[in-house]
Amino acid sequence: MRVDLLTEPVDGLAELLAAVAAFDQVLVTGLLRPHPAQAAGLAELADAVAGSPLADRVAEAAEKAAAGAAGEEHFVALAAARTALLGAAHDALAARAAEAVGRTVGPAPDFSPGEPQAANLSAAARSWLCELGRAGWQGIDHELVSGAAQIVSAMLPDSGLRRLAVLLDGFAAELAASCPGATLEHIPLRRWADLWSRALLLTQPGATGPAPTGSATGRLLPLGVDLQEHATAAQAQVHAVLEPADGSPSRLVRASVAVPKPDTVVGAGVWQLLRPHLSLLAALGEGRSMEITDLPITDEGDLIWNDAQARAGEPADPFATARVALAAAQLPPTAPLDRHPVRIAIPLLLEGYGTEADGDAVAFTLAGMGVPSAEGRVRIAVDTERIPSAGPLTPAAVAASTACIGLLRWDAGEFTVQPLAVETTVRKKTVAVHSGAWAGGTIDKLGAKGEKAATEAVAVLRERAGRLLRK
Repeated sequence: MRVDLLTEPVDGLAELLAAVAAFDQVLVTGLLRPHPAQAAGLAELADAVAGSPLADRVAEAAEKAAAGAAGEEHFVALAAARTALLGAAHDALAARAAEAVGRTVGPAPDFSPGEPQAANLSAAARSWLCELGRAGWQGIDHELVSGAAQIVSAMLPDSGLRRLAVLLDGFAAELAASCPGATLEHIPLRRWADLWSRALLLTQPGATGPAPTGSATGRLLPLGVDLQEHATAAQAQVHAVLEPADGSPSRLVRASVAVPKPDTVVGAGVWQLLRPHLSLLAALGEGRSMEITDLPITDEGDLIWNDAQARAGEPADPFATARVALAAAQLPPTAPLDRHPVRIAIPLLLEGYGTEADGDAVAFTLAGMGVPSAEGRVRIAVDTERIPSAGPLTPAAVAASTACIGLLRWDAGEFTVQPLAVETTVRKKTVAVHSGAWAGGTIDKLGAKGEKAATEAVAVLRERAGRLLRK
């Protein structure tokens, strides 16, 4: 590994992100009556794509928007320019990360436009998003935000529009919780601009086509699970190495499951909701491989899971997999519309590092090549905030570790490591601690307590739901 590459600046990245930030600031007060500062932000975005095929359209859109005369096509052009810039940032950062970990990336999939969807619903969504752009985040109110509800309700039954509908539903819920915008003390500029831009592009004809898929047969060796929780939903994404049965090169793949959840189900209890939908979680918790047969897989390495096409295999230790098979596994490419720095999540194994800890803040220090310091060490921050409470892994265990399986990410201007599992020494013995250790069930006192609490909470909610239905 060349970990020193992770701390070296990427040419042009700072200027690119500055242009994105300038446009994001434009959306704070909206484009109904633009101010001179907003015109400058729009011009900076247009200048950033001046050498691209978008140049003419974005220049016109920036001029119209600065005059307060932007139409829907102009808002779409601005969203496309912002998305293209972040896509370029993704490509540069992903290439740097792949070089640092010594991994190759699979060939990029061809983009195939989907079938045009209901034009009236897409137009309605686009109109609502443009009204948001004119009002700005400080101008949102409940009347404006509620305009998405009817559009979402009409879209949800259509499978081709469901991706956009779910995005609009979540976005509108965030905005509604922040109304009125005039009283907001903090605005998540990057996040809301991301959601706004992505939604606008998804309203374009053919943008929401089905992902191209093939089939996968072979042995699946789990590395770890990335668990994400919100008050009303949870998602588990298992990262694994796939060894195809036909002898072709191994590749990194993902298998995901997302479920709604009551806000009373927290900690280890969330596995009860996820486990029935993905048998891979049980295999991960038991330290086993899985044999899959003709399981659909997208060009981006996402397995479309079906328990009927998978069975538990032989024991497979994730650290053994990481040491033996991870380096040769090919990285999956990223779909064109998904190119964004937040999508970078590269599985890696780190060993031989030192640790720095200050409370829950942890960093690894590793030997690097070409580092102009006396010690020749590179400091990489550890994103302990991503460690879920639904497992035995803790910041303290990470700080005391000697080896780590993690995801290399990029956030807030630097590469970080999200730990999925660590090896540490307990009573002179090396033990592994996994964030997904309780995914398949546990007899651990803390995990069992969380499972019991979740069982009781779900039982109470089911009883109440049954009572309401009977009434």
